[in-house]
Amino acid sequence: MIPVPTRRLAAIAALASLLVLAAPVSPLAALLVVDGLLLVVAIVDAVLAPSPATVSVEREMPGVVPLGRQAPMRWRVGNPTDRPLRARLADELAPSLRAGSRRAAVTVPRRGRAIAATTVRPSRRGRFDVSELTVRVEGPLGLAARQGRRRQPDSIRVYPPFSSRDEAELRIDKARILEVGLRSAKGQGGATEFDQLREYTVDDESRRIDWAATARTGKAIVRTYRAERNQTVLLLLDAGRMMAGRVADVPRLDHAMDAVMMLTAVATRLGDRAGLVAFDQQVRAIVPPGHARDQLGRVTEAMYTLEPQLVESDYRGAFAQTLARFRRRALLVVFTELAEQAMAETLLPALPMVARDNIVVIASVRDPQVLAWSRAVPHDATEAYRRAAAGAALEERRRTVARLRGLGATVIDAPPGELAPQLADAYLRVKATGRL
Repeated sequence: MIPVPTRRLAAIAALASLLVLAAPVSPLAALLVVDGLLLVVAIVDAVLAPSPATVSVEREMPGVVPLGRQAPMRWRVGNPTDRPLRARLADELAPSLRAGSRRAAVTVPRRGRAIAATTVRPSRRGRFDVSELTVRVEGPLGLAARQGRRRQPDSIRVYPPFSSRDEAELRIDKARILEVGLRSAKGQGGATEFDQLREYTVDDESRRIDWAATARTGKAIVRTYRAERNQTVLLLLDAGRMMAGRVADVPRLDHAMDAVMMLTAVATRLGDRAGLVAFDQQVRAIVPPGHARDQLGRVTEAMYTLEPQLVESDYRGAFAQTLARFRRRALLVVFTELAEQAMAETLLPALPMVARDNIVVIASVRDPQVLAWSRAVPHDATEAYRRAAAGAALEERRRTVARLRGLGATVIDAPPGELAPQLADAYLRVKATGRL
């Protein structure tokens, strides 16, 4: 703990110095006397100030905050003395948390408590550890204070924003409504699951009549079906260098995370099992497929600290680990960027490993700015070169998409905000047609 002069002491010292200089006495001697007296009084005031260690401070902060959302934060200060207490706090909050203030000043009644509050609005994903807290307690006269630091560890987890939550709920509701009225005639192939027997109506096909049940009951009985459940959806999230690029001022990886959360929510709520494999040069996180209520939380927890690594992603290694761990036929959704050269050297040679026995969907975010540049009318040489480069990039992208489709993959190349809904629709089509 260290003694600290206050603003009040500085103001009194300045005022006293002006009075001394205006008085008909020796300025130097008078200043020494006045400043010496002020120093003695300030030291006594600091000695009488309560120790910062005796002042209780409780930090109340949110455990989880979605990126870009605002959340409250409070400090509760307790006064153990029999007189009012003036205290100041300074907390160790990272700039990325964008706190309204990391400092607070409170006056606490005797044997009472006071609350200081602020807000945080994080600008970056990840885990933020907050450990040190500085407490300054003023003396009775307010001329000096005692200051001390303490370790008070806490943490805030900033999750990626689930921007497509409303779209996910709409698709879940739509799928459930369709399932309520599902008839076996609407299912294609053999991948439909028996639901129940019910009495025949004029809308039913006669070939769906269960003749054994009809004979037992004396009424025409038909079989009804529902889409199969307990299927596996594996989400493979590329966290390599290609996902570090920004689209609409957001990293491609963050766009992909929103789609991962939407697919996890839709699949688990409809009875299927969703899991995650995040990788770059090596596998960074694995969440086994599941359909428990907290599966979305597990997936989000596994990927919220991921940042794009400036390395080439090892698709072959990621696919090999995925196939070794999860042998069941699955819908594999690979989140990546469709850059022609990178795809030709990494993804395309490895894709046959998984495309043979699984349904593969390649998902990528398309930059609408590149499309706008390719269509803009150039007014100078710079804009002409930019238009030519944008057109070449789009042509390379089309070639990459064609090659991926030629290997049997479904490709979803969508602008920001549309990737997650289009992927959910693709999943629902696969589920409705019984391809799994």
